[in-house]
Amino acid sequence: MSPDLGSVAVLGGGVAGLTAAHELAERGYRVTVYERNDTPGGKARSMGVPGTGAGGRLPLPGEHGFRFFPGFYRNIPDTLRRIPYPNSSGSVHGNLVNTTECLVARDGSRPNLRFPVRTLLSLPVPESLLPHALVESVAGLLDTALNLPPSEVVHFLGRVLVHITSCELRRLEQWEVVPWWEFINADAMSREYQQLLGVGITRDLVAIQAEVASTRTVGRLTQAFIYNLLGRGNDGEIDRVLNAPTSEAWITPWEDHLRGLGAEFEFGTAVEELIYDGGRITGVRVRSTGSAATRTVVADHYISAMPVQDARATWGADLRAADPRLDRCDRLRTAWMVGVQFYLRTRMSLVHGHVIHVDSPWALTSVSQAQFWKGRDFRSAYGDGEVADCLSVDISAWDKPGILYGRPAVKCTSDEVRREVLAQLKAGLNGGTGRPVLADGDLHSWFMDPAVTGLGGPSPANREQLLIHPVGTWYDRPSSRTAVPNLFLAGDYVATDIDLATMEGANESARRAVNALLDADGSTAPRCRIRRLYRPPELTFLHKLDEIRYRSGLPNLFDCGQYRSVPLI
Repeated sequence: MSPDLGSVAVLGGGVAGLTAAHELAERGYRVTVYERNDTPGGKARSMGVPGTGAGGRLPLPGEHGFRFFPGFYRNIPDTLRRIPYPNSSGSVHGNLVNTTECLVARDGSRPNLRFPVRTLLSLPVPESLLPHALVESVAGLLDTALNLPPSEVVHFLGRVLVHITSCELRRLEQWEVVPWWEFINADAMSREYQQLLGVGITRDLVAIQAEVASTRTVGRLTQAFIYNLLGRGNDGEIDRVLNAPTSEAWITPWEDHLRGLGAEFEFGTAVEELIYDGGRITGVRVRSTGSAATRTVVADHYISAMPVQDARATWGADLRAADPRLDRCDRLRTAWMVGVQFYLRTRMSLVHGHVIHVDSPWALTSVSQAQFWKGRDFRSAYGDGEVADCLSVDISAWDKPGILYGRPAVKCTSDEVRREVLAQLKAGLNGGTGRPVLADGDLHSWFMDPAVTGLGGPSPANREQLLIHPVGTWYDRPSSRTAVPNLFLAGDYVATDIDLATMEGANESARRAVNALLDADGSTAPRCRIRRLYRPPELTFLHKLDEIRYRSGLPNLFDCGQYRSVPLI
């Protein structure tokens, strides 16, 4: 490594910041990561529940929300393979575990829908993904997974086909401003269709209401899942989790590896302002935890890798004037998506994978984690010896009334949130099976990320919010390169190919930021590889045809829906 390479201040130690530090340190830059928490990882980290470890055991493992690695992620897996770990693969990537099932839990007398992920993957994969083969394959997936009227399945297939064969220009200019609910004609369909293909897809996977979610974003995610299920362009199977708490299996080994590459960390250090002067960033004003005074840190280059709500608070008027695109980030919206963990006295291996509680007002998804943490006994490894499992539950809709108190989660006390989540879980798990699955006597304790404060009071707050994707969001997302030559942006709000606030998006954005930095620095180092979502080459002709039709004011060739304004040709 050349000693003449410059220094880089990476502001934020989440997935984006750690990815940027990784890529830069490998290329010989002097990197310091500034992170407000006491440990790295951001929303992805796990954390010990204070005061719960006894008898030499580790504290109970808590988290902001569970980790999920679909097979269409391609950038994160590349990073995981480059983090050493003492397992059979020699890397953190070997800590990924395939799930084999998914459960859609229904309330009342409606039966739960259980489908095996591996069966879906073992369905005949067409040699070609031309429209007829694609429709047949997706129809097979829907018949396997859902219980909908044939006419509604056909209609949804048609809408999926329209999006998959749409050119990128149509997606950017037309579908970006059309809500998913409207695109799939949900108003005219059955409640099952609305819940499963409207509400279920958007609230549980994108954490936003279908009535306002961008069709471009939701459609992009839907087709990525379809290609993954069909075994095309994947890193692995559709649903993968880690074989241990996230920090044990990934984040701590990552930090150790980065330190070995020469990267330095300053934890408990919050960024307050980027100092702009003379056309460049000349320093960053930071404050250490517990200190009343600020100090200024200086580097040659700066990568802002904080969540958007934190990053934009550090951009002063002069910096914003230097790059007016930063002002557009003020329009980006975030929402609460925080999980709770229930620690159980007995194992709860209801399904070998995730549960989607599609009828729950708070859009719950859950996973029983102990079944995937092979090689360790939960009782002997964590807590006080009584806990056998951790049921981790994500809450995607904090603004909807619940079933116990009639209030949204943000208006409940923390204990009311606990009771409400348990009630909604039982409504699906216990009601859909006809027998008790989640019993009160099994509950040992529970945990919520301390980033959530003030519940039950006048000013509830969540320090770790998630970017959401209402229509038009894409137009306000910045690129990694700014107009300031030594400032670069990384984070899940930055424009990326996956177009979704995810770990994959954060990783991809960091790669783009590092490439922009290398360009600005005139570096001869190899650029970070950007792995895009899979695009079937056999659809290239239809995409080109659709661009011609779009520029001519014509609808997509397969669009027989409500957007047809002229006869198809």
